[in-house]
Amino acid sequence: MARPAVCLLASLSALLLGVAAVSRSKGRQGTESQREPRIPSQFSQEQRIAMKEALKGAIQIPTVSFSPEELNTTALAEFGEYIRKVFPTVFHTSFIQHEVVGNYSHLFTIKGSDPRMQPYVLLAHIDVVPAPDKGWDVPPFSGLERDGFIYGRGTLDNKNSLMAILQALELLLIKNYIPRRSFFIALGHDEEVSGINGAQKISALLQARGVQLAFVVDEGSFILDGFFPNLKKPFAMVSVSEKGAINLKLQVNMTSGHSSAPPKETSIGILAAAVSRLEQTPMPNMFGGGPLRVALEQLANEFPFPANIVLNNLWLFRPLVSRLMERNYITNSLVRTTVALTMFNAGVKVNVIPPVAEAIINFRIHPAQTVQEVLKLAKDIVADDRVQFHVLDAFDPMPISPSDDQALGYQLLRQTIQSVFPEVNVVAPGTCIGNTDSRHYLNLTTGIYRFNPVYLQPQDFRRYSCRLSAGVLHACLCLKVYS
Repeated sequence: MARPAVCLLASLSALLLGVAAVSRSKGRQGTESQREPRIPSQFSQEQRIAMKEALKGAIQIPTVSFSPEELNTTALAEFGEYIRKVFPTVFHTSFIQHEVVGNYSHLFTIKGSDPRMQPYVLLAHIDVVPAPDKGWDVPPFSGLERDGFIYGRGTLDNKNSLMAILQALELLLIKNYIPRRSFFIALGHDEEVSGINGAQKISALLQARGVQLAFVVDEGSFILDGFFPNLKKPFAMVSVSEKGAINLKLQVNMTSGHSSAPPKETSIGILAAAVSRLEQTPMPNMFGGGPLRVALEQLANEFPFPANIVLNNLWLFRPLVSRLMERNYITNSLVRTTVALTMFNAGVKVNVIPPVAEAIINFRIHPAQTVQEVLKLAKDIVADDRVQFHVLDAFDPMPISPSDDQALGYQLLRQTIQSVFPEVNVVAPGTCIGNTDSRHYLNLTTGIYRFNPVYLQPQDFRRYSCRLSAGVLHACLCLKVYS
């Protein structure tokens, strides 16, 4: 059964409220000065109920993207009116400018009191992927709350972030908040179909205005719990890079015929063999450096003996760790380019041998590789000239954003995460195995960070469900917000 995610909306609001409110000024020596919280971080019961109801209402609007050319534009327009109604203070504050971009995306410019401070941007997206009619415990656009879960498209991807960002800002404004550092909120309407008319146009608009960003915060990683054996405490992973992608069509053309007198090989058989070779021949294991190695080294002392010794000495044990990472389908996706057959089309009648067979393969490219390298590997694996390769779309992995002590965006995220979730000892850099529309902002900053403050366990990758617990609500109440 498909079970979409419940949003930890209160904790996400708290986290993004923290990021939005952290407008600490740099002293003359470049150090950040910290002050006592100026804005109370407690949420009343009434506020928490209002947050949940606002999210439910957002889920009930079916803002589906089917393709770049086919969107539910009626729902997208309705969603624009909905956020105006739910967040009136955001839309009626003098130092906030709101613009509609590409007909359905939204850009908010929040002007800070110190124009010398470089602005940042918080990203989220309005659209969701299509939902099949069957296979749901509850209807996919119901927003139903049951046993501590909220169900529906967008509860985790990505209306939770969107509503939390606006909710955080609404609460801050009610407290008479004026930021020192300007920032933007960019809400794309077509992220699920590449973001060409949403994020790309917003980025182009900012670039035309001469904007350069300190950093970008988007969805993409989580607080991970139970992903490594013997690691008892959860840790937060902030993605500092993102895999590339190729959508590749494989096509075989053969002579049509009747099933009563079949040839030795058919278009379907040839294509099936090619696809099977791709599935059975993994792309190279690329583990060695980059964010994953940094993350494992930072986590090393959280493991008991002997794992701590192994991870503290990757110069010696790298081959062993590399093989261990391959054993789990989730960690395997972190060490190599993945290959997934997503569509297969052939045949029109039970007794007709089809002249054409087609398959779509989705590659998610490891940051250590490029589109061209992966295409060459794929052709070498298929090794059959009868199989035609047609690249539908492709892009290389994103550059690695800085995560050192001087990386403002990363350090603000780290500090805020550990304020909200004191049980998280380690905040580590990682790679986002999915794709976001943050890549459209590469021309505006070198610091792009992806994080969603939601607890995720291995089984949640299949069912995307997270519990809204009293412990998380308590963490929200303990948030420290710096002015």
